[in-house]
Amino acid sequence: MFYSQANLAAPASDVAGQFFSALTFSAGKPGFLITVSVLMAIPLLLKVPRQQFLKLGVQFAILLVLSFAAKSGLKHLTEVPRPYTYELEALGIVSSPEDFYQLDEKGKDHAVMEARQHVSEWRIQHWLGETNYSLPSGHTIFVAVCVVFWGGFFLRRRHYVPAAALIVWATGVGVSRIWLGMHWPTDLLASVGCAALLYLCVPEWQSES
Repeated sequence: MFYSQANLAAPASDVAGQFFSALTFSAGKPGFLITVSVLMAIPLLLKVPRQQFLKLGVQFAILLVLSFAAKSGLKHLTEVPRPYTYELEALGIVSSPEDFYQLDEKGKDHAVMEARQHVSEWRIQHWLGETNYSLPSGHTIFVAVCVVFWGGFFLRRRHYVPAAALIVWATGVGVSRIWLGMHWPTDLLASVGCAALLYLCVPEWQSES
């Protein structure tokens, strides 16, 4: 709401680039595997009973599979251009965002590389890696799923600090996606709503220890 769009042609410091890239990495490939491993280790540290730990693992796995499927399907249905494609248009590299998506993969990479003289390398390296559509944000669906699932896990045990840390981290990932020019705020909001709906698809159990 308060950071709706970044100036993609503005200079970017190494500190900002490293910070936002690290946040994005924690929710993307392959960094999300590290995040998942850390989250799954928490019940072990809290000495959750084995049966309940297995239920947590199964439920979280179902959510991850559903979120990946929803992200992939919705991108093909909506076909919303990423913000950086409009920057490529403004720089005169492509005639329109739609024309960018008509290019093959080599053509897309070439168009992005042409922007290197005007755009920070921190952004360019992410543009090269993600030339698909914008809506919804797969990174944001992932972090939102983590918040609703593991945030609920913490709140049921009155562990408020890790629950708050999850929210701060997830918000940071969302901001990083806007800063890098990968998503619009509406993409992030749609992703949060999608994660909430997916959470409803996984039934809770009553027994807690």
